[in-house]
Amino acid sequence: MEPVSSREESAPSDIEEEGRIPGDSASTSRPDPHIEEKMRRKLRFFFMNPIEKWHARRKFPYKFVVQVIKIILVTLQLCLFAHNQYKHVNYTWDNRIAFSHLFLKGWDSSMEINAYPPSAGPLAVYQIDDFYDTIDYAYKGYSELSNAIGMYSYNNEENKLVEPKLCLYRYKEGTIFGFNESYIFNSEIDETCVNITNASNSTSRGLLDSKNIVINFGTLVKATMTFAVKTVHFKIAGPITPPDCYRFDITITFDNRDHDGQMLLDLDAEVFRLYCNADSEYTTNIEIDKVLHSMLNAFVIIICVLSFILCSRAVYRAQQLKNITVYFFKNVYHRDLNAEDRFEFLNVWYIMIIINDILIIMGSAIKEQIENKQYAHDQWNICAVFLGTGNLLVWFGVLRYLGFFKTYNVVILTLKKAAPKILRFSFCALLIYAGFTFCGWLVLGPYHMKFRSLAMTSECLFSLVNGDDMFATFSSMSSKSTMLWWFSRIYLYSFISLYIYVVLSLFISVIMDAYDTIKRYYIDGFPKTDLHQFIGTTSCEELSSGMYRAESSTSLNMLMKAVCCCSKQNASYRKLETSAPKTQQNSVPICI
Repeated sequence: MEPVSSREESAPSDIEEEGRIPGDSASTSRPDPHIEEKMRRKLRFFFMNPIEKWHARRKFPYKFVVQVIKIILVTLQLCLFAHNQYKHVNYTWDNRIAFSHLFLKGWDSSMEINAYPPSAGPLAVYQIDDFYDTIDYAYKGYSELSNAIGMYSYNNEENKLVEPKLCLYRYKEGTIFGFNESYIFNSEIDETCVNITNASNSTSRGLLDSKNIVINFGTLVKATMTFAVKTVHFKIAGPITPPDCYRFDITITFDNRDHDGQMLLDLDAEVFRLYCNADSEYTTNIEIDKVLHSMLNAFVIIICVLSFILCSRAVYRAQQLKNITVYFFKNVYHRDLNAEDRFEFLNVWYIMIIINDILIIMGSAIKEQIENKQYAHDQWNICAVFLGTGNLLVWFGVLRYLGFFKTYNVVILTLKKAAPKILRFSFCALLIYAGFTFCGWLVLGPYHMKFRSLAMTSECLFSLVNGDDMFATFSSMSSKSTMLWWFSRIYLYSFISLYIYVVLSLFISVIMDAYDTIKRYYIDGFPKTDLHQFIGTTSCEELSSGMYRAESSTSLNMLMKAVCCCSKQNASYRKLETSAPKTQQNSVPICI
């Protein structure tokens, strides 16, 4: 058989010739030329880009306009939310730093900066007296809350001190006899909680003694001191940023789980939003701004719902057309479409748009709840993940429209061509990477700060692949063991040499090979499958001729009725293949 080419306005004999599929040696009687042309024209229109569809039908491009509007709205929404989230997170973090200075004994400003390598060790207590002094220091700071610069109040309506709670988590029994290397131990953990009172001249040690609570630090797993404070955040005066009211649940934790003589000290402040009883004289345009924010959220949700419906409809109709095409090829040419041709009917761009629509709708709903102060817990991070990921996929979708131009489409086609090889190559490289990761964690973990956990080891090795902080990784290795010091050198040199000089070079060569193949396709022509050979090409004259505007060539129901001989246009397309009549070798039962 001869290759399939695009149909020209010619005699029926030409139509018969172009309908043949290469490699189909079966002698079959040709179907009605009108049905075959209807099938070819429908497939041609399906695989057109929006620009070609505009020239062919002159219909308003709804999906394209919806996506443009969505990009503008979701980007505006993200910018406003990101600005507010930054102020919120920065405010809560600054309050946590203030609480650390007020309630943690020994806290230093150098601990507020996440520097690498750390400029100071962890905050901890090492003596029994320091443990009780730290509790007393926290209680004193809490009782003198009015002396703080921050506008903090106690967690009750009368603004009176609420007694903090001290909880001790201890093994049920644990006695060590170091002189003869023996012990008595019961791993069951008991919890004991007491309220720290404000009696004059009282200390935490005296309070525990008065309640007959004796702390055996050999059995103490951890201790927590909890209390709450309220505050009002004035922020920057203005109509868009009205004050917010918060409650901070503060927990000071003494962590002694390792029982290594070092009891780590940490402060955590969980924030809850409260409803403010605003001053009646505080008059602003808050309501107008709130309505504008709500309108923006509503518009984003509406446009995303519309986008979701249009793209879902397009995906569904594409699967219907695939079923009709499979039926057509099976009964006309006695062959099935291969997996590659079937996958052509699944538009991955539409799937990505559907996913980002769902994410943005969920994020917008949470954002509306946050702005209307209907959430007590901190939902900013959840909302940020939904909106951020959705916006990321929205901007990825712009590549689809750039792909209509040859210069930009090279990148997309190269990634598509190289994707299978990259996945196979990455899987092999990942196995080697996993071996280095487990080995480094096991051998170097106790002696190197970058290998202390499996996650830290993986992050360190990934940084080394990208040439980051190499000298610091070499120099940070402890010299306690000469053998392990030399092992670390061999280990690091081997990994860096293998991945930078071999693996990355091969990875780049895989992509370059795909790029050269795509460039050659642009010169010599892209290889065509059976489906694309049947479809052929569409000339500019055919696009502007108006043939695609005829209803007989645009209705999917009419096409199904013509190809599948169905009396009911609304029959299930999923039954096309199962309900297909068995064909004979020299006849094809296709009717109009």
